[in-house]
Amino acid sequence: MNPIVEFCISNIANGSQETFEALEKDPNLDVLEYGCLSYCTKCMETLYAVVNGEVVEADTPEELTERIYQFIEDNPLF
Repeated sequence: MNPIVEFCISNIANGSQETFEALEKDPNLDVLEYGCLSYCTKCMETLYAVVNGEVVEADTPEELTERIYQFIEDNPLF
């Protein structure tokens, strides 16, 4: 089972698209896109993704990518 990384389409439009596209190329991740993840305030204020059910935030797409990979490394599924 691969780690699941979920993105809100509005947050992708607000700046996390680079992270979305980079992670989507990783065959060891399941990257999903939703119309809304119900984190509207967070979505307006920062870049974020939900990784295995936990919110990961960052100020830049590069930082978000790094934090997602770090989160996955620090919190293995098995």
